[in-house]
Amino acid sequence: MPISSTPLLDRIRQLIAIPSVSSVSPQFDQSNRPVVDLLANWLEDAGFAVRIEPLPEQPDKANLIATLGAGPGGLVLAGHTDTVPFDAGRWRYDPFGGVVADGRIYGLGTADMKAFLALALEAAREFAAGSLRQPLVILATADEESSMHGARALAAAGRPLGRHAVIGEPTGLKPVRMHKGILMEAIRLEGRSGHSSNPALGVSALEGMHRVIGELLRWRAELQASHRNPLFEVEVPTLNLGHIHGGDNPNRICADCELHIDIRPLPGMSLADLRGELHGRLSRLLTESELRLDFLPLFEGIEAMETPAAAAIVRATEELTGAPAGVVSFGTEGPYLNALGMETVILGPGDVECAHQPNEFLSLATIQPTLDLLRGLIGRFCLPSA
Repeated sequence: MPISSTPLLDRIRQLIAIPSVSSVSPQFDQSNRPVVDLLANWLEDAGFAVRIEPLPEQPDKANLIATLGAGPGGLVLAGHTDTVPFDAGRWRYDPFGGVVADGRIYGLGTADMKAFLALALEAAREFAAGSLRQPLVILATADEESSMHGARALAAAGRPLGRHAVIGEPTGLKPVRMHKGILMEAIRLEGRSGHSSNPALGVSALEGMHRVIGELLRWRAELQASHRNPLFEVEVPTLNLGHIHGGDNPNRICADCELHIDIRPLPGMSLADLRGELHGRLSRLLTESELRLDFLPLFEGIEAMETPAAAAIVRATEELTGAPAGVVSFGTEGPYLNALGMETVILGPGDVECAHQPNEFLSLATIQPTLDLLRGLIGRFCLPSA
């Protein structure tokens, strides 16, 4: 059978063909239910018990939890069903076509990461429920690319899904056990406008923001002096001043100013602690001023992730891939699965460099190694010991 027409590739194509963009911009945001429903049909046919869980207040979005076998513990193979928005004019191939060319399959979600869900199902088809000592779970989540609402809903429900988890983000089939977190915050100052010829007539929010920026840079230096992890390419937490706007005319005292910042904390630094310190420092700084200070999270943030080097899933993935577990700079759903009591590794086919890019692809040469790896993990964590 030609490689371009195997049943597995046909399933990947069917997933790619369904638009499921998630975005914080409503004009781009789409439902993931058609993807979830298709996966549910395939998984039920393969003997899985399937549960579809609509997200709170978002009935057009859902998580899927499919279980083969029963009992505590087991292995979770996890992936998200959504993709980022795209610009079709920059693609050489149809983003939803699943075109096979040059030893690759092209399409939105091939690397990041619909194809992994099809690969997880294909790997599982070799195993019958009755042969499993511990359950195998395939988890498909919503809105990873925008808000993490799917993973947040799982964490809020608090139901354990398994003991070990693999999230199939594109890592080139090298295990990852650690990544930084993400915190994005808007800082707003409100002063009082007035004619620029007499500063006493107003309170400048822009000058107040100058003081805020100075304090943020001092705080950044303190964070970087006290926190370091040499496993990361950028060993220290970062704080970026990303966007500022305020005022409306040169001859008016600026009454409003807003600054957006991005903080990337290391494992061991909690978002709640960072937000608390940020709010406290700036509130103290401006106590004697006439400025009103407000904060607005630009999104809820992603905690940093760290799974211990000695964890069974880390050791197993290192042994099966022949690669030491490393770190990545992007955020994942890993912290939410860890919070549910799972030891989690990020590990999947594909290259993150082509994710979120035109002509996203998955190399066909990675398909068989991925299947071998997943079957090895299922055998290790779900089958009876020899």
